[in-house]
Amino acid sequence: MTRVWQWNRPVTVREVLEDLQQERSIAYTTVMTVMDNLHQKGWVRREVDGRAYRYTAVSTRAAYSAALMNEAWAQSDNPAAALVAFFGMMSSAQREALTDAIRIVGPTLPEAPAPLPETPAPQPEGAREEAGGRADEGTAGGPPADAGEAASESEGDGR
Repeated sequence: MTRVWQWNRPVTVREVLEDLQQERSIAYTTVMTVMDNLHQKGWVRREVDGRAYRYTAVSTRAAYSAALMNEAWAQSDNPAAALVAFFGMMSSAQREALTDAIRIVGPTLPEAPAPLPETPAPQPEGAREEAGGRADEGTAGGPPADAGEAASESEGDGR
């Protein structure tokens, strides 16, 4: 696939073979089998050209890489943690590429949902709203006015 992606044009088994043979010894039938397997898996399409086939990549290397990353991320039980770990592994050049990519796709991304309203800080026990009452009833920092009466009544019946 690397050769097909690099050339970005239809290639024959013979072309791939000759290129690979510059680096190592490899048989024509091996390259032909690999190209056929790639075709069967849907990675390349082929067209007859005389007695041979010309193979063309179905997608770009970038699209393939993106699909791999998306698949790995989708398998995570904690996608946010996976992204944090992934970003932590990035080199400065990769972080710069990420920044560039966000700048490019940013205008096309859907708008982020509105942030959730902030949850108010927990109130002291005496400041919470009582059924039908207000939180500011009673003395500052103390229980609401009717809380003492309820306590007195419960003490009288042994609770």
